[in-house]
Amino acid sequence: MNFWRYCLFAFAVFSALLFVILYNSELHLPGRFGSLNGSHHKYLGIHACDYALGDQAPFLWGRTLPSPLGSVPCKDYLTQNHYITSPLSEEEAAFPLAYVMVIHKDFDTFQRLFRAVYMPQNVYCVHVDEKATVEFKKSVEQLLSCFPNAFLASKMEPVVYGGISRLQADLNCLKDLALSEVPWKYAINTCGQDFPLKTNKEIVQYLKSFKGKNITPGVLPPDHAIGRTKFVHQEHIGKDGSFVKNTNILKSSPPHQLTIYFGTAYVALTREFVNFVFHDKRAIDLLHWSKDTYSPDEHFWVTLNRIPGVPGSMPNASWTGNLRAIKWIDMEDKHGGCHGRYVHGICIYGNGDLKWLINSPSLFANKFELTTYPLTVECLELRLRERTLNQSETVIQSSWYF
Repeated sequence: MNFWRYCLFAFAVFSALLFVILYNSELHLPGRFGSLNGSHHKYLGIHACDYALGDQAPFLWGRTLPSPLGSVPCKDYLTQNHYITSPLSEEEAAFPLAYVMVIHKDFDTFQRLFRAVYMPQNVYCVHVDEKATVEFKKSVEQLLSCFPNAFLASKMEPVVYGGISRLQADLNCLKDLALSEVPWKYAINTCGQDFPLKTNKEIVQYLKSFKGKNITPGVLPPDHAIGRTKFVHQEHIGKDGSFVKNTNILKSSPPHQLTIYFGTAYVALTREFVNFVFHDKRAIDLLHWSKDTYSPDEHFWVTLNRIPGVPGSMPNASWTGNLRAIKWIDMEDKHGGCHGRYVHGICIYGNGDLKWLINSPSLFANKFELTTYPLTVECLELRLRERTLNQSETVIQSSWYF
């Protein structure tokens, strides 16, 4: 390393460490909030993220949120943690969204997701895995108690990866949201390791461009997915873990001669379509038939949305819709590889994935781990909040700045 490169490297490390010291000290000084607009905090934060974008982060940026567990009143918690407490534009106020959030662990990661997508005009239903720890459930419950437009699902499922319980968790929240007085236009389902890549305004404008159509990306089942609905599968929960097993018993044909499609479990659904799901016999019978299939959330939504005449249906949609950015292990030739680690064949994003994420057209990305790769979440959060406030058409409160 020559002299000038060494000086540049030393300056970058010094700036990053100085940012950590200043930022962490800010967390413990009530009444002082850093501003992204022109402050030294903005400069140092962006500098640290720019350094990470070059995949050269020799430090961990370990910023945490104060706990809401009775330590401060809700009003103070919202202020100290920079929650946005009024709509930022008339367009967003007139187009509220409903969120389904299915979670089971990593409260701090969920807390970041919730703050990132939170807007007071929206409504949020959170489903906590019945198998989750008592401490985790209590933390989520106390957090949601600070928000009049957020609540726990009225019925909790013991969720098994790849099983009907995962779909049922979404349905439980959607049933609650269908009864909400909030006039939401679209429901978006998320999990606790998601994070938004777009602002609320950008999400609203993207959904409005579909003009009342549901977004359920999918196609006819590829060869590897045919067995999911061809054979009977059963959920198993025991001392050896929870999983779905194939019995190799052939299933009956789908009800109503429906053509089964295969797609993503992450969807954006209109309110009219959600009501259809709970009241139309085709939807009710398909759900019953799907109870012993593998990963039914990857065929249920897309199959119903391909039926002509269904509210908001898109019979010829294919993979239409940029809802999720996901790096699959078998698609490295397309995304360039994972800079974190793979779990269940999906990339847990590392710092080296930031540039790819920032350039993604998708509304959300999956998956993140705050404890393992904190800087990845921090940088996305910092950039998202800056863009959110820059797009605001109303007076910005000082506490909304990080």
